Amino acid sequence: MAGGIDHGHNAFHGVDEELRRLNADISAFQASRPSPWSFPVEVVRAARRQGLGVFPGLSPDPDARVLELPSPDGHAIPVRILYPRDGTPRGTYLHLHGGGWVFGEAVENDPRLRRLADATGLCVASVDYRLAPEHPFPAGPNDCESVALVLAAGKLGDLPTDFLAIGGESAGAHLSALTLLRLRDRTGSVPFQAANFVAGCFDLSLTPSVRNFGADRLILNSDDVLQFVQRFVPPGVDARSAEVSPLYADLTDMPPVLFSVGTRDLLLDDTLFMHARWLAAGNEADLRVQPDGCHVYETFQSEAGARSEKAMADFLNRQIAAVAASRPEVPGAVVRD
Repeated sequence: MAGGIDHGHNAFHGVDEELRRLNADISAFQASRPSPWSFPVEVVRAARRQGLGVFPGLSPDPDARVLELPSPDGHAIPVRILYPRDGTPRGTYLHLHGGGWVFGEAVENDPRLRRLADATGLCVASVDYRLAPEHPFPAGPNDCESVALVLAAGKLGDLPTDFLAIGGESAGAHLSALTLLRLRDRTGSVPFQAANFVAGCFDLSLTPSVRNFGADRLILNSDDVLQFVQRFVPPGVDARSAEVSPLYADLTDMPPVLFSVGTRDLLLDDTLFMHARWLAAGNEADLRVQPDGCHVYETFQSEAGARSEKAMADFLNRQIAAVAASRPEVPGAVVRD
């Protein structure tokens, strides 16, 4: 539904006690640890892989495959692929991981992406784009655009293109929005028929909710976002330019999007503002706001996280059904509830 708003479970009371307990545990854990900015980035990346930080450790999917795509400037872009286990794939979901453009990798998301693939029948292709500060803007967006173009041309391995969606969490949602805008502006069309933006950072000049969040590190704090931006955006590049911050872009001719965020996420304003601008540009957009949800709360086991994952799968299944219905000449189209 265009403009649909779901305020999450227990919205009448505006609280989620399970998430409140989770938030307290996260804040206490992070307060007991030194700042990640007191270590070299490679040390933090290694600790993240080992599960020594706030996020769970790696749980690689045994059926995942990695395809290395040659980039236009010669380096290889790894793309981690999961196939749905039940039936013929119905399309492909291009996933861009989070981590503030500095941390993170595709394999971190295997458990959630496995559930999404099996719930939607979509192949999932997650991009290991280049990270800052070694590779600042525009390196990461360039990699994401390169993979999107090859996928849309039907040349990314055997991944189907009957239905294409794109999405990610945090910095991944930002990169997904930039990729859509680049394809529209540089090719004249948007080949993706849906997008899934989870707690995205859409204004790198920092929205009020980021600036006012303070020092409490509930996954992230105000300084963390500033540190990420300083490593990603080179000197002399305007963080408020449309090429960097999609909130300031012309958003016409974009696909339907599900925006998801929690009320305890410092990127709350980014999601609310971007949702409003998406609708104002004449596009379809659903908004799901979870009371007491911290930044990317879906990463942790909770009833709210499971509901959010189901909402994402339901949204994609509705878009798949809508596209299939618009192509009556395609026989045997399968609609999932």
